[in-house]
Amino acid sequence: MENIFVAEVVGTFMLVLLGDGVVANVLLNESKGKDSGWMVICTGWGLAVFAGVIVAGPFSGAHINPAVTLGLWANGVELPASVFTYIGGEMTGAFLGAVVVWLTYLNHWRVTDDPALKLAAFSTGPAIRKPVTNFFTEVVGTFVLVFVVIAIIGAQGGEGASPEGLAALGALPVALLVWGIGLSLGGPTGYAINPARDLGPRIAHAVLPIAGKGDSDWGYAWIPVLGPITGGVIAGLLGAALF
Repeated sequence: MENIFVAEVVGTFMLVLLGDGVVANVLLNESKGKDSGWMVICTGWGLAVFAGVIVAGPFSGAHINPAVTLGLWANGVELPASVFTYIGGEMTGAFLGAVVVWLTYLNHWRVTDDPALKLAAFSTGPAIRKPVTNFFTEVVGTFVLVFVVIAIIGAQGGEGASPEGLAALGALPVALLVWGIGLSLGGPTGYAINPARDLGPRIAHAVLPIAGKGDSDWGYAWIPVLGPITGGVIAGLLGAALF
């Protein structure tokens, strides 16, 4: 159980370090990646997932996402540790990853004037703020992620990575899957598809001393938490019926 918690901390840390790192690189002033665009962000997040799966996969199955954990639980997958062990590790790793991104780009926060860009380097936000459709977008994106994972596990007869998680697909296929979700479905909300990835860094944004950062947009924060959880659980239940 301890190994699983630590693996989820380290895997999610790597995910957020590289994922929030690419957003900071693209958005913050005087960064060499400034304004390099959505393709770079989606590619960076796909590779961030690749890194997270590589380091956590052999030890925990690399859930690195509470929506994956809850989706597998809803699917009836027997987890070797409690849901709380997984989610606790994921939230801890996400927060720590965001802190290291803050340190890495320490010189760039003060030269970036727009508070929205500073928050975007930590957490997601909608292109058009419509809570119902924003929520639906997060449900759909996360459903695709978790359903494909469960489909692969089902096709393997439950004999993928043990315990099953994103590592059941393998690091490269899951990276391509997340890359594809971002390119196809990420435009409306920035595709959190992971409650820890959004909430952990949002907490970091709230507590870290970032000059001119503005508020952490807590009014929106429930959407990238409950939307992915809903999508993951629906995928788990539907996968149980189909596979």
